[in-house]
Amino acid sequence: MILPFPHSFPEDATERAIPDVVRARALLAEKAPAFGLALARRSETLARLAGPAEAGLIARCNDAVSLAYARLAHRHGSWGEDFHAYHNEHHILEIFDSRIARLMNEVGATALSVHDWLLLGLFAACHDLRQRERADYCAGVGSNERASIEEGLRILTLCGFDPDNDDDFFIGLELMIAGSTFDARPASALAWEYNSVDLLQSGGALASKLDAKLDKHAAGWRLSPAIAHALDLATIAADLDTANVAEPFAQFVETGMRLCLEREMRCHRSVDDPGSALPVLGFLTDGQERFFFELHRFNSEAGRRTFSAAKAANAAPLLALTMALRDRVERFGQPGSGAQVIAELRALTHRIAADAT
Repeated sequence: MILPFPHSFPEDATERAIPDVVRARALLAEKAPAFGLALARRSETLARLAGPAEAGLIARCNDAVSLAYARLAHRHGSWGEDFHAYHNEHHILEIFDSRIARLMNEVGATALSVHDWLLLGLFAACHDLRQRERADYCAGVGSNERASIEEGLRILTLCGFDPDNDDDFFIGLELMIAGSTFDARPASALAWEYNSVDLLQSGGALASKLDAKLDKHAAGWRLSPAIAHALDLATIAADLDTANVAEPFAQFVETGMRLCLEREMRCHRSVDDPGSALPVLGFLTDGQERFFFELHRFNSEAGRRTFSAAKAANAAPLLALTMALRDRVERFGQPGSGAQVIAELRALTHRIAADAT
């Protein structure tokens, strides 16, 4: 490991329940046919770019992505009992199947190496593996991210990667996941439940500051070409992670609603309760505007080139949507619950999207 952390994160019940690729594949065949199609599409694309020696590498990466997908679906997704509305297996496919394809179409398949495209796919699958770790930071890296790194590296080992012979994969995955950290520690971290959604509303990803963290905690890293290259990939990975701002407008708003639902769950509030009305309204108006217009930035040239225009196209509709939602509250009074706010937002979104076509 390159960056320090005060403690380790051992395997948990999900890792024991899905210990290997054989078990993951059996579950995926039964529960996730869409994932198999996405994996096949990506494998076909990369096979056209790869040399003969890289066919086995693609297969090993497919195994690792499959294992990570199954574990996240079990731990925080639709297969288990701790469902997170945003940080689940669907978010893997948003990056792995859609956003990486957009990036490849824009910058060109040969702009990155096959290794790099594979690493970005591994990032998509592994970066949110853990969401329930106690709040802790070291070298700017959060505990959820560190736990995801450690599990991700165990997955690489299970799938036949060797830390010495495949060091670019171990280094790349560690720094990409580390760079996806959003640091929003409150004054009293011990009294705070680590909530990934609040972090997303807090500011930019660590990726743009990773070089400074490495200067402080990993002296001599600038002599390592593998680390320097991994830093470049980390900025691209961070852009892929936050490119929901550049999805088609209705899809972008839907990601905000999923984040909001997860936030309410992590705050131990039901969106059906009256007490959720104002927090949901604030998140979906002031919070969305602040993140979109003030906090979010693309970190890489590839990210800006691929996603900036689509983000810009969402700016005016977002303002129209939040203004319309506030207007309804002003005219009809405070909504009765967070669920009512979400229903109103969804109806307004469909109306704005329809007017735009």
